[in-house]
Amino acid sequence: MKKVAVIPGDGVGPEVVRAAMRVLRELPVDLEFAKYHAGDAVLADRGTALPEETLKAAREADAVLLGAVGDSAADVVIRLRQKLDTYVNLRPIKAYSGVDCVDSEANLAIVRENTECLYAGIENEIVPGVTTATRVISEKASKKIAEYAFDYAEAEGRPLVSAIHKNNVLPVTGGQFLKSVEEVARTYEIEYEDILVDAAALYLVKDPERFEVVLTTNLFGDILSDLAAGLIGGLGLSPSANIGDEHGLFEPVHGTAPDLAGKGVVNPTAAILSASYMLNFLGEPEQANKLENAVEETLAAGDTTPDLGGSMDTMEMAQAVSGRVG
Repeated sequence: MKKVAVIPGDGVGPEVVRAAMRVLRELPVDLEFAKYHAGDAVLADRGTALPEETLKAAREADAVLLGAVGDSAADVVIRLRQKLDTYVNLRPIKAYSGVDCVDSEANLAIVRENTECLYAGIENEIVPGVTTATRVISEKASKKIAEYAFDYAEAEGRPLVSAIHKNNVLPVTGGQFLKSVEEVARTYEIEYEDILVDAAALYLVKDPERFEVVLTTNLFGDILSDLAAGLIGGLGLSPSANIGDEHGLFEPVHGTAPDLAGKGVVNPTAAILSASYMLNFLGEPEQANKLENAVEETLAAGDTTPDLGGSMDTMEMAQAVSGRVG
């Protein structure tokens, strides 16, 4: 039996997590779910956004399924990623049949370093009115994320890895990242290129099909993955996997969507797809593929929430996916 620590979080988080769990229970996988609390409501109630018992449970679980966190995301999501050393943030970008989108052929994966860069959280006020943020880029972390990206490209049959950087303006940190990636690239028989981040943003909009695996640092990866999500119909279709050598944390890319919270109409696709990546991490690739195929069939049939043009509520869409799992 695999133990899953479930952290519903804030806003629509509990709704999409409930939908994902509804579908997971239809699969022949032995999972034990245990719910823990973190986020804005916990911060208001207890004075801490990530209680120690939640962090302990995340460390002891085989995987973590997270809904969404609001203003306290830095204290919850980023801290969990760092404490669990989930140094990979994998964000697949795939257009689905039946979904109105900018590019119906878009199909790429963003591999983002997940533990350092500006998200290391080193900020200072030098004097009143003057503040700084320190960008941390290390050889060790850059090589680890590069190795994952090239291994992923090999495993998925993707012929190109594109390293995204800003080396012309940030030559020290950007240079460290690029040098580390290039050293790793020489050990693989995968085509490799490097692109400035501003040019990459342009190419993502004009010609997303040129990309296969996008490898980049923490902040650039966060921004580019949201931009890329706009190509396929929005954040409601964007799953993510935070993966380390020992731990895995799985969450939809979208935030808490407070305007939709409690209305039962939030799109659960990203959360359900995140659950499929969790199954892969737990050593259940066949069930993961079955779940992803069920989502694709559901989207193609138009059995969706209003944001995708359908008339179903959140749990009705989850039920539609569940009905196709078998």
